[in-house]
Amino acid sequence: MRINLLKRLESSVDSFRITLERIIAQIEQALKTIEQGSKGEYEGIEAKMNDEEFDWEAEWGDEENVIGKKIKVHVSDMDTTKWSEDLNEDLALLNMLWGSIVDVRGSKDFKLQQLIKLLDNKISNPFNPANKKAIIFTAFADTANYLYENIQEYLKLKYGLYTALITGSKKISNSKNIPNDLNPLLTCFSPLSKDKEQLYPKLTDGIDLLIATDCISEGQNLQDCDYLVNYDIHWNPVRIIQRFGRIDRIGSKNDTITMVNFWPDVTLDAYINLKQRVESRMLISNMASTGDDNILNTDEKDLEYRKIQLQKLQEEVIDLEDLKEGVSITDLGLNDFRVDLTNYIKSFGELQNIPEGLHATVNATDILPPGAVFVLKNVNTSVNINKLNRLHPFYLVYIKTNGELFLNHVESKKILDAMRLLCKGIKEPLVELCKVLSEETDEYHKMDAYSLLLKQSISTILQTEEEKEVLSLFKAGGTTALKDKIKGIEDFKLISFLIVR
Repeated sequence: MRINLLKRLESSVDSFRITLERIIAQIEQALKTIEQGSKGEYEGIEAKMNDEEFDWEAEWGDEENVIGKKIKVHVSDMDTTKWSEDLNEDLALLNMLWGSIVDVRGSKDFKLQQLIKLLDNKISNPFNPANKKAIIFTAFADTANYLYENIQEYLKLKYGLYTALITGSKKISNSKNIPNDLNPLLTCFSPLSKDKEQLYPKLTDGIDLLIATDCISEGQNLQDCDYLVNYDIHWNPVRIIQRFGRIDRIGSKNDTITMVNFWPDVTLDAYINLKQRVESRMLISNMASTGDDNILNTDEKDLEYRKIQLQKLQEEVIDLEDLKEGVSITDLGLNDFRVDLTNYIKSFGELQNIPEGLHATVNATDILPPGAVFVLKNVNTSVNINKLNRLHPFYLVYIKTNGELFLNHVESKKILDAMRLLCKGIKEPLVELCKVLSEETDEYHKMDAYSLLLKQSISTILQTEEEKEVLSLFKAGGTTALKDKIKGIEDFKLISFLIVR
């Protein structure tokens, strides 16, 4: 309870106030039930696990306390005297807290006013020419509603800009012409990336500010926007990267993109230590230790891991792959690629009887250099050290023509993004490019250069795995150095490869 209240307070004073009022109402109802005597029944709380207002995360919570259904308890079966004393004590404390914060709203809310200053500066001095778009993320719908109430009219009157609010239960905007539905709201916010001219050609209004909860933190292309604000810091730092991934995407027209984090008004150490009682069943234990689905045994390991993540996020701009302890790429989601694959199958049908080793040829770009992307499969072992390669037993490596590694096999999502950028929209072979390659390789009989790149790619995988084995000697949870491991080139087969010219 204390942790949830602290998280609410860190988000916004208004969210904290609403939570206090709900708890106070529940206590008052319990006291009335006690007064009814033996005839009364008291209903326990239903754990609404899918409700965005119910901030319970089984990953870190005391799972044995989760109540799956409403529980009714007869008052006659309880020690009502002691319970009543405890409830009245809690009620007095909560009413005192409520009285101290109930008037902290609007102009008296320092955090809100700082946000408005940021938006004023962004709109008056765009980081990219004429781009006034911004996204504000928060973990709680109550906070999102509060921000919408206090910002939307201000921006409309001062700048003539429209604002949209998207939570799990509410999708609205202050434009009368835009339907209050997810797709039109997001399309009007990011018209280029979502092809507004084709989908909604009659909608002339645009949305420049989007206030949202994490219901849109994954699987949406919103790269028209160049400015993202985390109004609160989620307990799981991966959520922050998920949010930023909405605008940090290939295809963005912006020269720069910016993320602003509102950190708690205490030191990071103090913020983390507030959660010392949290017993976390963390998914990360699968990836950072032996892969045996071990539960972290001490709070210190969990807190230290979160501390490292949050410190990195606070001090520097990083990619998910760079996090020291390794985080599942599935946390960012491979949704975009699954959608592409589904659409491909719908258009061309399923691929059957395709031989291994096929290749395609594409043009290099300013940011993606000439070389080759190899798709490999490890065939002789199930070992995937530290679970850093989320595509195991498949491995992707992007290597330059000169043999220099461009993206290694633990940067799977970056390589998939690169392949998508290189190949998107190309449905027929690039004939001229194929002719040049054919002449250079004597009609593909002399592929020595690419065979060498293949060997070098596999050697980078082996080297990385060996480095991780050595590092495992100095980590808790045991070492992988004495276990079966990838041995050499013979342990891989070539599925396909993409030649980048």
